[in-house]
Amino acid sequence: MTDLIEVKTADLTGHALGWAVAKVERLEVFLAGPQYNVPWRVFWKKRGEVLVRDVLYNPHEKWELGGPLIDKHYPTFSFSDGLIRAEVIVASGEPFSAIGPDYLVAACRAIVAAKLGDTVQVPKELVHAN
Repeated sequence: MTDLIEVKTADLTGHALGWAVAKVERLEVFLAGPQYNVPWRVFWKKRGEVLVRDVLYNPHEKWELGGPLIDKHYPTFSFSDGLIRAEVIVASGEPFSAIGPDYLVAACRAIVAAKLGDTVQVPKELVHAN
């Protein structure tokens, strides 16, 4: 595996954000190196009844992956200065909010903040891979 670096949750974008969400969800993920002008990406070992397959894990941009996270963590949304704010309230009643350019990014950042805190460790390759 690669070296991890600390990043502010509010600054997470792209596959670095996907990696952090995967850690919250305790998914088995791995990195795929750059090829054919495609940057580093995060893949998930999705386990079914019989098969295991590698799936691109990008809940920050794909509703079929991010939508179930919204159903699970129940963020509320508001708008401010052209950005979307998502707020997740944890069991203790403490709210965690994050801002993003769209619903999925805002929700993913808020979920990561609620579960992992204001900073997270992500593979260094993902930080500038977007």
